[in-house]
This record gives sequence, structure tokens and C-alpha cells, in this order.
Amino acid sequence: VPVGYNERNTNMPKTPDFFQNRTILITGGASGIGRATAEIFAREGANVIVADIDGNGANTVVESIRQTNSDAKAVAVDVTDRPAVDDMIAAGIEAFGGIDYLFNSAGSAGRRSSFLEIDADLWRQTYALNVDGVFNTMQSILPHMMENRYGVIVNIASMAHRRGGAGHSTHYASSKGAVVTLTMGVAREFVEHGIRAVSISPGPIDTAFQSTSSPELKQSMTDDVPMKRMGTPQEIGEMVLFICSDACEFMTADTVYINGGGGFR
Repeated sequence: VPVGYNERNTNMPKTPDFFQNRTILITGGASGIGRATAEIFAREGANVIVADIDGNGANTVVESIRQTNSDAKAVAVDVTDRPAVDDMIAAGIEAFGGIDYLFNSAGSAGRRSSFLEIDADLWRQTYALNVDGVFNTMQSILPHMMENRYGVIVNIASMAHRRGGAGHSTHYASSKGAVVTLTMGVAREFVEHGIRAVSISPGPIDTAFQSTSSPELKQSMTDDVPMKRMGTPQEIGEMVLFICSDACEFMTADTVYINGGGGFR
């Protein structure tokens, strides 16, 4: 058996029980990658703040987590509403004494559209959720992390920022390029405060997000992946865990590609 082998086949911290009594705030936590990540952090003993515009969905995830003996709190929030974001972070700090990690999973392409069919509303809505939402949560939580001289921020970007989303999601790809840049800027500005920030750029992941994709587009995405499958939300969640752990302390400002070997052309 290799040294360090883990029978659960997960990315692990160096220190046993590293996440015990630590707290993560997850936006978009009611479904998909956000929910999978919430369940993974709960598995490791962390407190989880499940934030989502779908309050009932967030409550469902929290109820599930509490059955595993980890603590969790649900917050219904629209991340494009800055006062609501500030209230969410204040409530999380009050509930658990602090927030160590922020995972921005909330995001959407809105709908697929060729470039000339992207209207002003679709463009604004895409940037409001994917860019303003990340900006709001990061700017709101950073003073708290600076006070603690510790924090890790992980943002979901997309492989689309490398490809441009031609023909169906240029608006989405562009917004995720902004997430990569925002993450890099924050990481480099706040590194001396003990804060790291990393984005993750997934290829196609099998979540409800793909419900806006036609069967033909899904097949095209899968064909472009050498592994010939989409990724799972759990595979992204395990990477978030690893990035936040003490096994990954030299990584910041970069984006991590998880795509089964594809998506670059």
C-alpha cells in the first residue's frame, strides 16, 4: 500500500481532523457542486454555511448535514444584493465565531445564446450573478479574514474562459474570465495577510447547470474530453477541500483545471 494511501480516494489535509471546528461559507450550496462540497466539508467535521437564493433547498442540505453530526446553517441570499451578502457573512460569523473559508459556487449561464442574440438583460444578469456575486462576497468577507490573518477563498470559474464559448455562451465565458482575474488580483493583494485565493476552472460537470445544454451540445462537450465523460460535482468538491487544507499552502492566485484532459482547443 503506498504511503499516504487513503481508501476513500480523496484529497486530504496533512493534519488529522484539520477541518474540525473550522467554518466554510458556500454560495450556491443548495445544489450541484455547492451541495457536494458542503457534504464533503461536513464529512471532515467542518461547520458549513449553506447559502443559496433557494432557501428551501439550502434548508434541505442543512438538515442532511446535521444528521452526520456536523453543524450547518442555511441562509437564503441573493449574492447580487450587497447588503444581503453583508448580513449573511455577519450571521455566519455570529453563528460559528468566524468564517475560515469562502467557496463561491453560485453561478449560471442564464441561457445559451449565439453572440448576436445576447440581449442586454442576459448580459447584465450573467455578470451580476457570476462577477458581482463573487466581488460582493470577497469584498465583504476579506476584512474578517484580515483580522484573523487567515482565510482561503475558492471561486468557480470555467474552462469556458479558455475557449470563449463561441456559438452558445460567450457571455458566460467572458464572465468566468473575469472571475479568474478577480481571484488573481485578490490573491496577490492580500497574500501578506495570510489569505489565499484560488479559482477552479472545470470542464463539463454533470449537474443541473447542464439542463440549459442541448443533447447535441452535451455530446459535443463529452466527445472533447479524452476521458469520454463529464466530471462529477464530488470531484470538484474534493479539490476545494484540498485547496483549503494545509496540504496546499503554496498555491494561490492560480486557476486549477479539472477537465478530464480536454477543453483546451
